[in-house]
Amino acid sequence: MMYAGSEPADREPDSSARPPLVRELLLVVGLFVIYKLGRQAANGHVDEAYRNAGNVWDFERSVHLPGEGAVQSLLLHNETLIHLANTYYATVHFPATLLFLVWLYWRRPRHYIWSRRILAALTGAALALHLLFPLAPPRLLAATGLVDTAQVYGPSVYGATPATDSMANQFAAMPSLHFGWAVMVAVGLIVATRSRWRWLWLLHPLVTLLVIVGTANHYWLDSIVVSALLAVAFAALRLPRTDPVPAHLPWLPAPGEPVPSALPGTAEPAVSTGYAGSRTYSASSYASTGPTGARR
Repeated sequence: MMYAGSEPADREPDSSARPPLVRELLLVVGLFVIYKLGRQAANGHVDEAYRNAGNVWDFERSVHLPGEGAVQSLLLHNETLIHLANTYYATVHFPATLLFLVWLYWRRPRHYIWSRRILAALTGAALALHLLFPLAPPRLLAATGLVDTAQVYGPSVYGATPATDSMANQFAAMPSLHFGWAVMVAVGLIVATRSRWRWLWLLHPLVTLLVIVGTANHYWLDSIVVSALLAVAFAALRLPRTDPVPAHLPWLPAPGEPVPSALPGTAEPAVSTGYAGSRTYSASSYASTGPTGARR
């Protein structure tokens, strides 16, 4: 994913690569509306969602993935910390992704188009999984023994009764777009910039992973699946290379110019003769007079 050369941070953006703003706004808003409607269409599969949740929980234990409860127990040691985690989950997801796209559109148009395509493909694949595999989050599965931290400590973006929640589909835990979008934001900014501090953007998906697991909104498997989908998207939708501009050396002719027979300012080489005293001859006079000095 990091193979493509990025523009230096101080280079002016290529405005010719920037798509029309109105079209992009309509496209992004349209994709968001389709996604929300699709999630709502996946609502109502309550029994199947709980059955799938039990299977996911048992599978994680069988392959010895770390328990989600270990992360939550760390957060529950401090009420302020768990409140911050809930706030991060509720408020960072959409604004961070939106600001990421806006900055790329303005400063790195070529990277914007690539990132928008990756996000659209990832979100479409996630929507298909939501429809095919409804999944109750671990906070709703009694077997996990986890706390619904958003309902207990706040703030919460979900309704208190998941089966009748009209604002969001709480049974769309697989895969985690919170984590997938956070990874894309970090990768996109690392690829598009040249700052020595750009690797710190990896803190965003790392914090997001701890938050979604610690608040019991997602299983470890949700983040693993979305990472696999993202890897496929990166392989299928590559950032196009830009042809490098060859450097023009001042002593070489520019492309299309005739090559001079001799470089300007250089004299013809002199020919020294040991038998004619200290006299020297130019190449032209030597050719016309011959070695004896007499003209032919």
